Amino acid sequence: MFRLIFGVLLGVFATSAAIAQDLQSILQTHQEEVTKPGRRSVGVVLDDLVASGLPEAAPFLEKWQDKEVYLRDTDGLFFYLSDDETEIVDITSGVAVGPADDLTQIKPNGGVRRSIGTALVQFQLSDPDINRRRGAIEAIARDMQASQLEPLMASIDGETDPNLKAVKERLVGMMRASFGETAEDRVAAIEGMAGDLSVDVRAVLNQILATKRHVATELPEDQNIAAVLQPGADLPMEDAYDILVATELAQPRTTQDQIKAALTANIIEGRVGGRAIASLDTYEARATAYRALAADGTVAPLVGDDQVQAVLAEHVIFEVYVEKDVTITDAALVSLEALQTRIALNQSADLFLDGLSLASIYFLAAIGLAITFGVMGVINMAHGEFIMMGAYTGFVVQQFIPNYTVSIIVALPLAFLITFGAGVLMERTVIRRLYHRPLETLLATFGISIVLQQLAKNIFGTQARPLTSPEWLDGALVFNDIVAISYIRIAIFVLALIFLCLILFILKRTRLGLEVRAVTQNPRMAASMGINPDQINMMTFGLGSGIAGIAGVAIGLYAKVTSEMGADYIVQSFMTVVVGGVGNVWGTLAGAGMIGGLQKVIEWLNPSNTLAAQTYMILFIILFIQFRPKGIVALKGRAAGD
Repeated sequence: MFRLIFGVLLGVFATSAAIAQDLQSILQTHQEEVTKPGRRSVGVVLDDLVASGLPEAAPFLEKWQDKEVYLRDTDGLFFYLSDDETEIVDITSGVAVGPADDLTQIKPNGGVRRSIGTALVQFQLSDPDINRRRGAIEAIARDMQASQLEPLMASIDGETDPNLKAVKERLVGMMRASFGETAEDRVAAIEGMAGDLSVDVRAVLNQILATKRHVATELPEDQNIAAVLQPGADLPMEDAYDILVATELAQPRTTQDQIKAALTANIIEGRVGGRAIASLDTYEARATAYRALAADGTVAPLVGDDQVQAVLAEHVIFEVYVEKDVTITDAALVSLEALQTRIALNQSADLFLDGLSLASIYFLAAIGLAITFGVMGVINMAHGEFIMMGAYTGFVVQQFIPNYTVSIIVALPLAFLITFGAGVLMERTVIRRLYHRPLETLLATFGISIVLQQLAKNIFGTQARPLTSPEWLDGALVFNDIVAISYIRIAIFVLALIFLCLILFILKRTRLGLEVRAVTQNPRMAASMGINPDQINMMTFGLGSGIAGIAGVAIGLYAKVTSEMGADYIVQSFMTVVVGGVGNVWGTLAGAGMIGGLQKVIEWLNPSNTLAAQTYMILFIILFIQFRPKGIVALKGRAAGD
């Protein structure tokens, strides 16, 4: 009993003595390790500093890591330097205590500084400054180590920021999967990650499932086998044999150059290996002569295809998990397989959103063309330039209205008015004289597009101009690490829906729409009923041009605003109208959906070549038109036959 009480008192005394120890005393105990640290020896110092719990330990580690600690040669004490580097500063109190004389700078190497950074993270996990805590979490995530798990778990209960606390808990789960004390703990952590689609979770699982390749005469029973590789099926025969050669289990294959060199070196009186030189005109003949030399011991034995097959048959090539516990690797395989399934589903959803977003852009760009081309039959090659005019209108408005939200609200109707007027002017001066002459209309509008492009270059220059979106359109709606869509694309999609409803309302519920449909189906009959086809054509062309201007403002928020931006959308706009069905709003919507979705799918299949993706898309559309020349939603009645 006396011994027990004495032992307890001795332990309390030792603990109290350790607590009373200040930072300078700890450093003096490890002076050699501090002044000349190495990656192996520095661990002792770091462990004592972390265990001390001193508030001065973390600042010292930061200074040490940044090479801002100095040793005074006269007494071996450690100091910092003042800001002007004229005085030494006490490492405990932070007070200047004398002139900066007789000092030696401590310069830890890169490996030591990384070790210091790892120890420093443990202090920063509970730092009052949230930026320091966040930085510590990021440091742990970059280089997870088993020693960091316990301090990270201890910092969770005291974490005041709910978002950072969730990040810590998630990081603890990943670290438990790799460094848990028991297999059950690791398996539970692995199973808990099955629903997390983030890249770092997949990296942890792949690290657990890391393998090493081995070769043996038979499969070992005490290894966690990942896969048995069959030469010729799982890997090429040449690669399989090279593995045996690299592990010194087989001789290198004898090449034809080696055979020729050996035969040339052993020619005697016009013969080699018992054969005349003239007969060595095939590989088989040269191999036979080489074997004869090998039988005499003149050259090394021939290693050909037969020998390669025989050696491979005697060995087995297999991959072994670095993790030896089968239950852990099985759990990781199940979780990774579940993740791959969810990843595929989310990638499909992300591809769908991308296709829908692109389709909304094409719909906005094409809906105006659908009205002019579909209703009037005018091939307007300057339609892209009306989109460009709308985008530049938005840019000019933002020069006068710095509030981006207000400027966009003002720019949308203003772009409509400007391009509506430009469309009416173009129809009155050029288009009305070329009705029912499609080739001349195409050439005339193409010339107008060139003129408008050059005019924009003269006014705004060739450099791209910014059309800045409001702050509430910055960023993206993120569902997870795979599925996300920018707010600008969502806004364009909403705008496309608004225009779809507006166009349908105008065409179905207004007198203008009734007259447009009448002129579309039978111009002569419409004229006999008192409708002026000439005026309807003017209004229709102006309406289509105005809508293109509004589309330009929307597209300008997403794409670059240049004098040539219209050329990027004119081809897609025509394809959208033709594929969907000329003169039909629903057809334009269907065509935009088909082309946008098809382009994204092709780009996903061939992500490294966008130009090739567009080429494949055009070829597909050409084939589609061959089988369905009137488009997805064809007109009915008289208009369909015109």
